[in-house]
Amino acid sequence: MIFVGCPSNYFSEKNNYFGVLFDEGYDMKYLLPTVFFLFALILLSTSCEKIRQLPPEPVIEFRQFSMYDSIDPLGNNSKVGILEFYFEDGDGDLGLEEGTDDENDTVNLFFTLYRKTDGVFTEVTTEDDDPNYPSGYRIPYLEREGQNKVLQGTAEITFFYFFYDPADTIRYDFYIKDRAGNESNVETTCEIPFSLEGKCITEE
Repeated sequence: MIFVGCPSNYFSEKNNYFGVLFDEGYDMKYLLPTVFFLFALILLSTSCEKIRQLPPEPVIEFRQFSMYDSIDPLGNNSKVGILEFYFEDGDGDLGLEEGTDDENDTVNLFFTLYRKTDGVFTEVTTEDDDPNYPSGYRIPYLEREGQNKVLQGTAEITFFYFFYDPADTIRYDFYIKDRAGNESNVETTCEIPFSLEGKCITEE
C-alpha cells in the first residue's frame, strides 16, 4: 500500500497494514464451519494538512458489502463477502497488540448477525443457531508519529461462507472500540442476500 505525498516512515513501525483477525491462541472451533474473517486497511495520510481536532471516540461509516461465488479448499461451492467501512479516531489509539489469554484484550471489532425470516430480521444470538454466527475480532495495533494523532482510513473485512442457502438474506450491525475503551457508533450493513453477485450499499 502506498501513501502519497508524505514520508514513507510517517507511520510507526508498529503499524500493521494487513492482519488476520484472530491470533495463534484463537480457539480453532471458531474456524470451521463458521465464517473466516480477514482484515485489511488503508490509512489516509493527513500529515501534509492542518491538524484536525476530532473527538477521542472512534467514528465508523459503512460503505459497501460485496458478495462473490467461490470454491472452498475441498472443491465445494462457497461465498466470499467483503465489508468495507470508513473509520476515524481523534486520539489515534485504535488497534491492539497480539492478545493474552484474556479475550477482552484481543477483541475490538464486534459484529451482530441478523437473519431475515418472513420479511423480518431477527438477531442470531448463539453459534448454535447459525453456522455463520460471528465472534469478536481484532484490529491490529495502529499508531501515528508526530503531533497529529488522528487516524483515518478504510477497512475491508473478508468473510468466507461455507454453509448458506441462496434464498437466505442477512445483515450485520458492527462497531469498534479503541484502546481507551471508547466505543464507536454502531453501523448497519445493507441487506445481503446470499444470491447477491456484486455490491450492495445502504440507500440514503
